[in-house]
Amino acid sequence: MTLQNYSKTFELPNMMIGVSGIIGVGKSTLVNQLGSIIDCDTFFEPVKHNLYLEKFYQDIKKYSFQMQVYLLNHRFMQHQQMVWSRKNCIQDRTIYEDVIFAKMLKEDGLMDPLDFQTYVDLFQNMSNFLHRPDVIIYLDVEPEVALERIKQRGRECEAGITLEYLIKLKNGYEEWLSDIEGRIPVLKLDWNTYQDTEKVCQMINNSLALKKGLVV
Repeated sequence: MTLQNYSKTFELPNMMIGVSGIIGVGKSTLVNQLGSIIDCDTFFEPVKHNLYLEKFYQDIKKYSFQMQVYLLNHRFMQHQQMVWSRKNCIQDRTIYEDVIFAKMLKEDGLMDPLDFQTYVDLFQNMSNFLHRPDVIIYLDVEPEVALERIKQRGRECEAGITLEYLIKLKNGYEEWLSDIEGRIPVLKLDWNTYQDTEKVCQMINNSLALKKGLVV
């Protein structure tokens, strides 16, 4: 049974799925593949129209707070757009993950602690108005594998990403997972080798069925 049929059978309007993981894991590729199979709307990160991106990479410390607030605002609007659409949606990186990057900036001395606390307070206020995703798919990959994939896709803005950064990012994600799993169902997949998309759909089926208290 496909995920599309699942949503019809169990009447899950506005089903929301998030795909998460460190940079280079392959989130966008999976979102596109699942979007085609499930026949749902897909949502991606605000890269092309990010007005702060160039300035951020030129002076990270100066623009770290502005950059994170910009992303938070965009993801909040995108999240609400998915809710209001009343359609099945799948999202490349959720609003819940942004705090991982903000925390790393603070720990590296690239964001003022007061700015970081303001960011956290803003997110917590926004989160009170969020409809939580039905499931978050976490693509688990070793930093070395992610770095190789980053090199292969050759994005200019990712040229400076180091293995050290990815290791720290993965640690941040693992800490984040231990917290988010208590509030949102998480499907953790080993993504060091790409898995068959149909099998992923079945695993999502099972996760959603468990959420609904159904036998799979």
